[in-house]
Amino acid sequence: MSLSIECQKRPENIKPNALRREGLTPATLYGHDGTESMQLAVNTKEVALMLRGVTVNETVIDINIPDLSWNGQAVIKEIQAHPWKRSLIHLSFCYVKPSA
Repeated sequence: MSLSIECQKRPENIKPNALRREGLTPATLYGHDGTESMQLAVNTKEVALMLRGVTVNETVIDINIPDLSWNGQAVIKEIQAHPWKRSLIHLSFCYVKPSA
């Protein structure tokens, strides 16, 4: 089963709580360009559905960022959620190099 998600580049002047009010979850993609990281925003409902079939550090996810014309694969390194509300706070993705 292939999992994929579409992300958008996170605007620099918008705070994370404002994103969450708009139905987006802040996320970070590490390792896509060496040591650089990329700040992203993903649709909270899409991520919640996707996370049902994901194992942290194991499940490979196809990531598409149309704003930057970037496609690649990553694994989820960390899922931050509110302790008792269970609402998503932040996701961390780690880039996976394609196998040759």
